[in-house]
Amino acid sequence: MKNWKKAVCLLLSAAIIFASSEPVQAAFTNDSIRAKEAEIAAAREEVSGLKSGKTDIEKLKKELEQSRNNLTVYVTQLDEQLSVIQEKIEQYNTMITEKEEEIEETTQELEEAVRQQEEQYEAMKNRIKFMYEKGDTFYLELLFTSGGFADMTNKADYIESLSRYDRDKLQEYIATKEYVMLCKEELEAEKEVLAEAKEAVEEEEKSISVLITEKEQQIMAVTSDISTQEAAIREYEAMIAQENAEIAALEKAVAEERARLEAENAKARVYNGGMFAWPCPGYTRISDEYGNRIHPILGVQQFHNGLDMAAPGGTAILAAYDGDVVGAAYNNSMGNYIMIDHGSGLYTIYMHCSALYVSKGQTVTKGQKIAAVGSTGRSTGNHLHFSVRQSGSYVNPWNYLK
Repeated sequence: MKNWKKAVCLLLSAAIIFASSEPVQAAFTNDSIRAKEAEIAAAREEVSGLKSGKTDIEKLKKELEQSRNNLTVYVTQLDEQLSVIQEKIEQYNTMITEKEEEIEETTQELEEAVRQQEEQYEAMKNRIKFMYEKGDTFYLELLFTSGGFADMTNKADYIESLSRYDRDKLQEYIATKEYVMLCKEELEAEKEVLAEAKEAVEEEEKSISVLITEKEQQIMAVTSDISTQEAAIREYEAMIAQENAEIAALEKAVAEERARLEAENAKARVYNGGMFAWPCPGYTRISDEYGNRIHPILGVQQFHNGLDMAAPGGTAILAAYDGDVVGAAYNNSMGNYIMIDHGSGLYTIYMHCSALYVSKGQTVTKGQKIAAVGSTGRSTGNHLHFSVRQSGSYVNPWNYLK
């Protein structure tokens, strides 16, 4: 009986020694390993997609050459490409942010997996040490001290359970070790995606710069090729007239809607007199003031209906005040533009945007991001053309900005 008790104590001690170091978190399974392998494969596909998805700027320039004899068509097609590239840049920037978060998560996963591996390794060392010191004699002692066949069968089951426990723990350790290796591999794959995305952003920004330069040169070349200055002025005035007609049509639609609301005794938006937010935060240099000025290309005095705020492409454009978006579209002169109704016949217009983040019919609040700075339309460089209209006429934006 004493030998039986001693053997049982040895068995319990062995199990306790091994289990005491067992991690609290469940062991890694084949499913978790397969999931990690799938994540690595997805990261590698992302890298491949980034490499193959970059803009072929030389091919694009050749395609645009076919429309150079028609400036309106040329500018429209070039602006379409600018919008596509800008959208790519925004997608890449989103990917960069997400990938940085994923790298942080994978790093934490790796640290936790390494911790579990170290704990399992220590537990296995303790178990091996125990078995080395005690040997297999206690298994035999346990069996030989059996009171009968049934008793010996029960004790054999105890021995098999302990052996199975050892095998399971060994498999858990092997799985954890493989998971650690996969975490390291995924971390490297994610870092490669991050580096490739940052490189893609740089290359796409260079492509935008090339296209803007191309457009600037073409606009100036076509303008200088017009046979007489009078013809150039007429072309410019026709462009402005078309621009004003589009703005006036939007204002008319708002006026009709306002009249309908008044007829129904419904409340229409009213401007409360508050000062505007600066629509291009962080950039205060005015490259072209409101009012009469010498046109930079035509060389004659023309009226400039807004403020040109110089800023890099992609810079956030904010709504100057609370209002309703009554226009968010593309125009060959204004490029991508937004028009906001602030009530009481007051409107703000944001021109030459590289991207629009709001749509017609949407309500916006003062300081809300609505677009990004660009050079679409008849523009020869990245800037925000910011205009204010009151009761159907352009007014000085400075009256609302300070």
